[in-house]
Parts: sequence; structure tokens; C-alpha cells
Amino acid sequence: MTTLSSKWMARVATGVALAVSAAVFAGSEGEQKKGAQVGQPAPNFTLVDTNGKEHTLSSYQGKIVVLEWFNSECPFVKRQYETYTTMKDTSSKYPDKVVWLAINSGAPGKQGHGKDKQAVESWKLKYPVLNDETGKVGRLYGAKTTPHMFVIDANGVIQYAGAIDDDPKGEKSYGQKVNYVAQALAELAAGKPVSTKETKPYGCSVKYGG
Repeated sequence: MTTLSSKWMARVATGVALAVSAAVFAGSEGEQKKGAQVGQPAPNFTLVDTNGKEHTLSSYQGKIVVLEWFNSECPFVKRQYETYTTMKDTSSKYPDKVVWLAINSGAPGKQGHGKDKQAVESWKLKYPVLNDETGKVGRLYGAKTTPHMFVIDANGVIQYAGAIDDDPKGEKSYGQKVNYVAQALAELAAGKPVSTKETKPYGCSVKYGG
């Protein structure tokens, strides 16, 4: 009797352990699913740029919108502006069809908000950097890194989310890289479906506040 009870208890314990493991896995998967999703309408927001101008995402409906999570002090961001001209080249390719918005979601004092205006001037950006120091919009989209890119079509639906390119280590020459955002924009501009819809973003982690 004691032996049977011991075996039964062992099975119960194993079952509980497996259930807990499954719950933890489901929870972590749920965490990964948080944020804006490809194929779904892009969450609307209103943010103010370094010149005090308001930008509301829904006001750009009818145009393709690119969101770039931004931190001018991040080496991965600097690479795309100083070593290469990736962001400026990509943003300027479709001036009449594409709106490009950079967003800084880092907490004050942690992610260079005071230097955003300086970055706009020194890098001669033709698009705004928006202040999201509360992190509300970043969390809404699930922005993890700088840069973290989202491409939204003219109907307001997210068509691409992830990295700017396939070169996280910066080992490829400019011409060898696959620029996922440029590829998505070219396909949308031609009326084609986006072929690569999601990739893993890379860069500095977004430093959200508490």
C-alpha cells in the first residue's frame, strides 16, 4: 500500500511539474506576442517632435508609414547614420509615398532625449524624431531595440516588423546587405505583397522607465 501511494504521489508531482512548466512556457510565449502584430491595424498615437510639432499616426492614412525606434547614442543606430547612410537613403527613396517617423521611447536621462534635436541637425534628418519618454507608444508596439522597424501600409495595416537589415554584426558591405525595410517599401510601392514580413530586431535595448 505504501509503495502504491508513493508511486501515485510521484506521478502527481510529475504532473504538477509538467503543468507548471507548460504554464511558464505559455506565459513567455504570451509575452512574445505582446505589442503590435504584422497583419493587424497599427495602433494610433500622437507624439510631439523635437520642434514641438504634434504627429498623429492616423493623419498619415493613405501613405506608407515607417516607424524607426531611435536612440542617437546607440552604436547600432550610429552605424546606420555615420558608417552607412541606410536610414536616409531608404527614407528618401519614395518622398511622395512614404512618411518616416523616428521615435525615442527611452526614459528621461537614460536614452539621450536631450540630444535628439542635435542628432536631427548633425545628421541632417528630413524626418522628425518623436518624444515618447513615457514609453507608452513603445510598449504599445512592443519595440525592443534601437533600431526596431515597422512598415505600415496606406490602409494603416502593419506589413513588416523587425530589423533594418540582415547584418547585426556590421560585417557586410553596404551592397551585400538585405535591407528589409527598403524591400518592403519597394514591394508596397509596386502593389505587391511584402515577402519578408517579420525578422528579429537587433540593436541596443529600449531603456523604458519603471
